[in-house]
Amino acid sequence: MVGSPPAFAADGMMVLGLPLWAWQGAVSITGVTVLVLLARPLLRGRMSSLRWWALGNIVANAVITLSGATVRVTGSGLGCPEWPRCTPDSFVPADTAHSTLQAAIEFGNRTLALPVLAVGVIVLAALLRTRPRRRDLTAMAAAIVVGVAGQAAVGGVTVWSGLHPITVTAHFLLSMLVLAVAVALYVRCREPEGATRPTVTPSARALTLALVAAGFLVLVAGTIVTGNGPHSGDPDAPRWGLDMVLISRVHSLLAWLVVLLTAALIVLLVRGAPRQARVQAWLVLAALLGQGAIGYTQYFMGVPEGLVVAHVLGAVLTWVAIVRLYFATSERVAGDAVSEGPAPAAPEAGAPAGAAGH
Repeated sequence: MVGSPPAFAADGMMVLGLPLWAWQGAVSITGVTVLVLLARPLLRGRMSSLRWWALGNIVANAVITLSGATVRVTGSGLGCPEWPRCTPDSFVPADTAHSTLQAAIEFGNRTLALPVLAVGVIVLAALLRTRPRRRDLTAMAAAIVVGVAGQAAVGGVTVWSGLHPITVTAHFLLSMLVLAVAVALYVRCREPEGATRPTVTPSARALTLALVAAGFLVLVAGTIVTGNGPHSGDPDAPRWGLDMVLISRVHSLLAWLVVLLTAALIVLLVRGAPRQARVQAWLVLAALLGQGAIGYTQYFMGVPEGLVVAHVLGAVLTWVAIVRLYFATSERVAGDAVSEGPAPAAPEAGAPAGAAGH
């Protein structure tokens, strides 16, 4: 006896009499509306909440990265096989040749982009209204908005390419770059506009820069491993076809390099470095060890879906911690004068510097 065929339209998944895609769209639009209402004081010039909104940029971009990982491990990457439409004839899932759940997951990832973009636009609009205008913060906020919009375009190319690993890699790495800028905005909105002054020794500062570079290489290697592994986003998606053991070992060796760089940096920061830099270095090490535990576990367990998403979360947290550490080794000071040696770190408490009084 032949079983009933799977539902190939998102209309097949009904919630309270409406298709799931309708609820997804409604939630996204409602989320944007709520964000705009919450941002009214900020948009009117009350900049005391700017750092919370800058933190929202980090969280929003991290969440959509995890959403993308969920799309991949569930094989939903072509749940909407066209872009910007979902199908050639519809902007919403209908007759996608994929299951209802897969279409809903991919469409949900697309609708999530709206509130993520809204957070970035709100922060940019608030900074454009600030007088005197903070050119540094405005440039970072604009870069985030462009990056999020660019993510949508790269996502479209990814769909058009049938989830080619090159485009999937670009999609993920662009998210990491946007996250780095979001962290920079979060840190710098508490400081005045001015020159950068180190708060640690030159050797520690250089080692931190090397840590950022090595951390990004680990991300690149991780995307290559993913582009060669079982979770391609779709059973028919192209793969790299590389030696899985070899590229996994390269990824692992780069990760161990980052661990060693972090340990060396902690030794350098033991004496004379601001507490903030020391704490951030320990947080990076903790994130690396946790990420390593997840990575080795998923490798020996055959890369289960749940651990893949956990590993992406670990990658996001580790990358944010590394970038935050980099910015903890310097500070902005008003004017153009820069001290020759390391200076005490900027205080953690207080309203956003250069903005709270506007």
